[in-house]
Amino acid sequence: MIGRGEKDLGCSTSTLYRRFKDSPLFEVTTLPMQGKRKPNGHKETRGRQADKRTLDDRKKAYPAYESEFGHLEGDTIIGKNHKSAVVTFAERVSKLIIALETPGRKAKDIEWTLNNWLNHLPKNLFKSITFDCGKEFSNWKSLSNQQDISIFFADPGCPSQRGLNEHSNGLLRKDGLPKQMDFNEVSQEFISSVALHRNKIPRKSLNYKTPLEVFIENVPELDFF
Repeated sequence: MIGRGEKDLGCSTSTLYRRFKDSPLFEVTTLPMQGKRKPNGHKETRGRQADKRTLDDRKKAYPAYESEFGHLEGDTIIGKNHKSAVVTFAERVSKLIIALETPGRKAKDIEWTLNNWLNHLPKNLFKSITFDCGKEFSNWKSLSNQQDISIFFADPGCPSQRGLNEHSNGLLRKDGLPKQMDFNEVSQEFISSVALHRNKIPRKSLNYKTPLEVFIENVPELDFF
């Protein structure tokens, strides 16, 4: 803070973690990324989906994507010992967080979970989903055809392209779904309660409405919870 003996670190945002690592001013493991920042020039090799639809395809299909209701960003958060998972979504306009239990981490498990969930919702309530390139979403074509929903993929190693979902996952971790939890030992009711807690907190970016309030404004006929 100004006037509190602040020190000029003399570095840009892009080199902040590298400077922290070499400086006695901070303990790098206490920072959000815990010193695990990928090196400059790193090329992501994981999760290259075949024939995937890109963000350029999304821009062409949905020119009003940034302001149109019904577009989801999706991912999974992984539990203890990488043995369990929760599927997560964030609806872009309302910022509503959706969290679903799933029987496993394989593509067939994720496909089953999403089909089961979407089958209980009005058809075409959601227009699109943007996933990362994880192999758990390999059955995306089947899901897209069955549910008549457009599915796109962010570029590998670019979580900022699904920034709302990434931020939401951090909130879920903080509020009750930490990495050390075995998600196979908790119920959908518990998982939903963690998401609902966050969905009932007003946000400045929503003019101090809650995500749940904004979501319901867009689908007043839907008893979502």
